[in-house]
Amino acid sequence: MTSALTLPTSGSPLASSWPETPPGADPLPGQLDRWLASRGAELVAVRRHIHAHPELSNQEFETAALVARELAVAGLSPRFLPKGNGVICDIGEGDRVLALRADLDALPMMDTKDVPYRSTVDNVAHACGHDVHTTILLGVGLALAQLAERGELPGRVRLLFQPAEEQIPSGAPEVIAAGGLKDVGGIYALHCAPQLPTGLVGVRSGPFTAAADTVEVRLSGRGGHTARPHLTADLVHALGRVIVDVPSLLDRRVDPRAGVSMVWGKVHAGEAYNAIPAEGSLKGTVRVLNREAWREAPELIKKLVQDVISGTGANAEVIYTRGVPPVINDRMASAIIAGAAGAALGPDRVVEAEISMGGEDFAFYVEQVPGAMIRLGTGIPGADAPLDIHQSGFDVDERCIGYGVRVMVHTALAALSTPML
Repeated sequence: MTSALTLPTSGSPLASSWPETPPGADPLPGQLDRWLASRGAELVAVRRHIHAHPELSNQEFETAALVARELAVAGLSPRFLPKGNGVICDIGEGDRVLALRADLDALPMMDTKDVPYRSTVDNVAHACGHDVHTTILLGVGLALAQLAERGELPGRVRLLFQPAEEQIPSGAPEVIAAGGLKDVGGIYALHCAPQLPTGLVGVRSGPFTAAADTVEVRLSGRGGHTARPHLTADLVHALGRVIVDVPSLLDRRVDPRAGVSMVWGKVHAGEAYNAIPAEGSLKGTVRVLNREAWREAPELIKKLVQDVISGTGANAEVIYTRGVPPVINDRMASAIIAGAAGAALGPDRVVEAEISMGGEDFAFYVEQVPGAMIRLGTGIPGADAPLDIHQSGFDVDERCIGYGVRVMVHTALAALSTPML
């Protein structure tokens, strides 16, 4: 791997030593452990460059170009998505095809860290770890290319560098439409988890993240003076009933094991304290862990809104917008990646991941082919307070890059060697 990027200095923040093969871990084939150790500083430099030059959803042109350049230098043949802001690249040969996915985009928020690789773009930051995901998948691709050159890769691995994970509509359907899943038998991904110490991974079969949709309710009716509410459709009162009663009724109408959560985040009605408005609105999210409950949610919520406002005199328009489905990790795929992670890091480094009510568009892939996503520990030792993703000061212990590369290389080899991907 050759790169013109500036390498980190040993005195810069988080420039910890590249992790050696962890105790109890299985070595990678073909001297890949030595290769990864020798390229570790370059991968950290790539991550820091991407972190300092973040790009918003659907604008990931420079990040995609960087990825394509590095893959091409390794003798691979990457191709851009039609818009040029994502990359697909196959490694190896054969009918068995495995896909690995990373996301490229950053968030519209400030980077408040005091580090040399702080974002240089105002109000844009990699606060979700996509820079780490991209760097790890790039490292995996370069490592697997070494095996493919020696004829030691038992099949094909397809790298999917996806745009627009943070936006609705998201970029996963675009990748699928461009042939990202053609002939693919299984797909895997990882996500930064600052709650886990670096060196651990979290694996879970079944529900992993929730479906994430938005719902907007617009009420209208006759307004008037607050002294005479009986002559109006009291929209503020009606909105209050929707805010309180609809989530409560939803909890009683859906099996609690489905994991449904409805939370309002925005409400607006009127300007004057003594005038009942003629229009009002509220907007929130609906998150669901169960696929069937998710499919039924729109019609059920629309009915509940109508039931709640009946008798108030208000009229309601309910706008339900699909976001992403739930990520349901395949049982076999989860077992494969759990075993691979144990081989890569040692069995004691694999823990059970918690279910998240956050949304993740990796769900679009696992709706079509078996797959699994895991959580990669990125916690920084000695941090004053645990960081979370989507925070302005988010950062990682960069040793996680090496651990992530090892896990995903082991996963690719294990999956390609398993009768069912």
